[in-house]
Amino acid sequence: MKRIKNLCVSVVAFAGALLTVGVGGPFAQEAQQPAAEEKPAAPTAMTTPVMPGPLTANPNPMSFDAGPLGPIYLTGAVSGLTLWQNNISPGDQHSLASLSNGQFFFQKIDGLFQYYVQIGAYTIPALGTPYVNTPKATGDFFGPLPMAWAKVAPTDTFSIQGGKLPTLIGAENTFSFQNMNIERGLIWNQEPAISRGAQLNYTQDPITFALSWNDGFYSDRYTWLSGSATYTLDSANSFVLAAGGNYAHTTKATLATPLFQNNSTLFTLVYTYNSAPWTITPYFQYTHVPAASSIGAFTSAATYGGAILANYSFGDGSPLPGVSIPIRFEYISTTGNAASGTPNLLYGPGSNAWSITLTPTYQYKIYFARAEISHVGANSTTPGLAFGPSGTNTTQTRFLFEAGVLF
Repeated sequence: MKRIKNLCVSVVAFAGALLTVGVGGPFAQEAQQPAAEEKPAAPTAMTTPVMPGPLTANPNPMSFDAGPLGPIYLTGAVSGLTLWQNNISPGDQHSLASLSNGQFFFQKIDGLFQYYVQIGAYTIPALGTPYVNTPKATGDFFGPLPMAWAKVAPTDTFSIQGGKLPTLIGAENTFSFQNMNIERGLIWNQEPAISRGAQLNYTQDPITFALSWNDGFYSDRYTWLSGSATYTLDSANSFVLAAGGNYAHTTKATLATPLFQNNSTLFTLVYTYNSAPWTITPYFQYTHVPAASSIGAFTSAATYGGAILANYSFGDGSPLPGVSIPIRFEYISTTGNAASGTPNLLYGPGSNAWSITLTPTYQYKIYFARAEISHVGANSTTPGLAFGPSGTNTTQTRFLFEAGVLF
């Protein structure tokens, strides 16, 4: 991690030096007027990594000309958090402080050949699961290079890319700064986050299609197919239908690769309404794990879940400019029972849970701060698989605070 930190610092210094001596960005236009009358290029925020709000990317990202490699953008996220929780599981902590993001993003966004590289340290707090500290999360989830891909885009409507890719499934993204809430939700826990593989993208307005062959829950077993179709009705309304699944039975199980979920089939339907000051995203999720004695699933299991993610942002002319109020409601239910050998997908076979998360947020230019309170309630749990030192508590409440910079 020390070598990674030194590398990132060196790159930032190199990029800053290039900018200081006046290398050009990709928005430079041919000179049509005397230099004294030239206007500065319009600011453009990067669309990768995806940030649906309320946090917004730096509208004036650093860029430098890499000669034959073309214009390169350098952006990043650095943030820390504190957390307090009750009914902790063995090995977890009542309170802690941690680096939540120390990441840098390098990308080329135009031309036939494009790429994206994300490097650094992170943690991925998620509702209803023990907190994983930054060194362990970085090492045991996706490594210090969590996402990286190369893309060939012969036309504006078609492209093919390969590498470590974000999933096509679900309504929440992997890292805290990408989402309305600091913590990922209960439904997100059933979905892959980052997969290694290849992806085809095609756009025929108003529909965008994507198809991916990948390793699902980062299993290093390329037995998954995923796809999505996005229909953009207008500037305020869009729909996403996504599905994926493992067409084989794989036995790998790690922190990043939950055994049963990696052998599942998933379906999600997401609707988003986005018109200031509101962003509202209800979505539905269904997952199915077929019976397979080789992985300990002696009968099949399924989950049914739904969530509403909503955010109200106060505009510049309001009494609270820069303030947003995101909230998330969730419910998820599982099928089966332990006696019949049903795999556990939540807090025991046949269990269900609900959650509510409130995350007041403030952003000033590239700086942000936000607080969060979340509560999870579970029912029909299996003793030993819920909350608390003995796994018999059925609720957990958390308070978090996160602050940082998006440069």
